[in-house]
Amino acid sequence: MVREIVLDTETTGLDPAQGHRIVEIGAVELINHMPTGQSYHIYLNPERDMPKEAEAVHGLSNAFLKDKPLFKSQLKAFLDFIGDATLVIHNAGFDMSFINAELGYCNTLAISSDCVIDTLTLARRAHPMGPNSLDALCKRYGVDNSKRTKHGALLDAELLADVYLEMIGGKQTSFGLSEIKSKTAISPALYPTRIGQRGKALPSRLSEIEIMAHEKAIASLGNAALWKN
Repeated sequence: MVREIVLDTETTGLDPAQGHRIVEIGAVELINHMPTGQSYHIYLNPERDMPKEAEAVHGLSNAFLKDKPLFKSQLKAFLDFIGDATLVIHNAGFDMSFINAELGYCNTLAISSDCVIDTLTLARRAHPMGPNSLDALCKRYGVDNSKRTKHGALLDAELLADVYLEMIGGKQTSFGLSEIKSKTAISPALYPTRIGQRGKALPSRLSEIEIMAHEKAIASLGNAALWKN
């Protein structure tokens, strides 16, 4: 059985090293690449002010968050939900820096990057010309994101789950028929970019002078030269 948790966070800023904190966590469960309907969602008191720039992104104000629980009080419930599942996150470095910072404040071991799939990395491999934001990927894969007027952790996790399943081949490719017992995190290398044959050959980059010089060089090698066989 492959258990994955598609996860997203909202924060007070861009860098936990500058004192920014998590204010919302949303996560949904996949089993064998199929949604189970199980989810985790929590708003958190960041124990600091909310910058206006961040509030403009997710709409979470100081007034709304002031009576919400602290992360440390939700630590067990959060860890119980994710368990030993592989985490699926878009731009995982950002979210994991905040999650591991919060775990550190609780004197809890950090989560290894080996347990994380970064869908931004997958998207860049599949679509190197981009764009690869969540909104762009929703459009590319036909995922309805019309309700996403602002960033929200649970909604974004649900959208990302749909996008991720399409990126790895579509929901129809797995109905629990394959039993995989390994708990090792799935590597993005398992989902390489598909490379097909060109429909039309590219024109030669050699000039006429270069072609003539090459033919002259071959002719000078003699009739026994391997180039002539």
